[in-house]
Amino acid sequence: MKIEAHSPTIRRKEMDAVLTAMVEEKIGPGERSRHLLQIAKEHLGFDFALALRSPATALHIALKAIDLQDGDGVLISALSPRYYAQVLSDLRLTPLFCDVSYSFPCISCESIEKAITAKPAGVRPRCIVLHHTLGYVPDTAAINALGFPVIEDISLSYTPPPSDQDKNTSLPVHAARGVYTIMGLEEKDMVTSGGGALLFAMNRKDGMVLRNNSNIPPEYCLPDINAALAAIQFKEAAKNYTRRQELAESYTQASLQTKHKRFIPIDNGTEYNNYAFTLVLETGMKEVTAYARKKEIIVENAFEQTLAGSGISDSVLCPASYSLSLRTVLFPLYPRLRSQDAQRVTRLIMTLP
Repeated sequence: MKIEAHSPTIRRKEMDAVLTAMVEEKIGPGERSRHLLQIAKEHLGFDFALALRSPATALHIALKAIDLQDGDGVLISALSPRYYAQVLSDLRLTPLFCDVSYSFPCISCESIEKAITAKPAGVRPRCIVLHHTLGYVPDTAAINALGFPVIEDISLSYTPPPSDQDKNTSLPVHAARGVYTIMGLEEKDMVTSGGGALLFAMNRKDGMVLRNNSNIPPEYCLPDINAALAAIQFKEAAKNYTRRQELAESYTQASLQTKHKRFIPIDNGTEYNNYAFTLVLETGMKEVTAYARKKEIIVENAFEQTLAGSGISDSVLCPASYSLSLRTVLFPLYPRLRSQDAQRVTRLIMTLP
């Protein structure tokens, strides 16, 4: 039986919640969306939030709230999702691509400063969109200290707080530091609604700005049918985190027997949430994916849908990002993965060419 690279963790509780919304014929934006925001606030502690239909809409509104002018520069990682470029283009903003290091897939103060030095003449850097690539958390405190407004994207790095029954468990909860924070709810995000996003502000001042921008048409808001799914996902997040941790421990031990490398999280007080298990290959991508396919296991290019992987960012200015986009492979790691299938993935990692 083939093992897919990704699979949303949808169990009976999520199905029942969505079915109830359908039976009640309340699937458009409404009460369930407002209920989702109440649940999310308990987990995230924000002052004010919007529940929206897509991360692209969330990024658009966040950039508008910062009040940027035509042509202003927005600093983004070359390993950000490729939709970033479309949003910036629609707003007539200039992307300033920042590179990463070969050992860590997020941008740093140093890479931001290099991007500013290399910017086109006449472009003013005005904002940073800080993507937590593959769930890794960059040095957000240092980046915020640079003085630019920061929009933080925690779609892949969200980690639940400990449950009431498990208060002694140390979970790597990341406190958002950006002016605005985007938490995507897409199929491959840590919490999914089947499509959508939360856009929130942690403090009252920034929350007031969001409120002033909250009079948006219902067509931009998250439908109740999606909100019903996401509300259960928040409640089940701690259980899913534990399962990811178990799988990652097994994969990590297997990877020690290979010649391929793992990313090294920076020491910023935040543990890795095990969103994904990736290896930076010493051999060719095609060779590894073909080998996995023979074992009926699907592995993917981890950065295919990024700016670097799509050829949008400048490979000369961002050589590390470009290199990583050609040789970083992602293995199946999701809570619904059966134990016997996880063992197959572990054996695959141990025997990689």
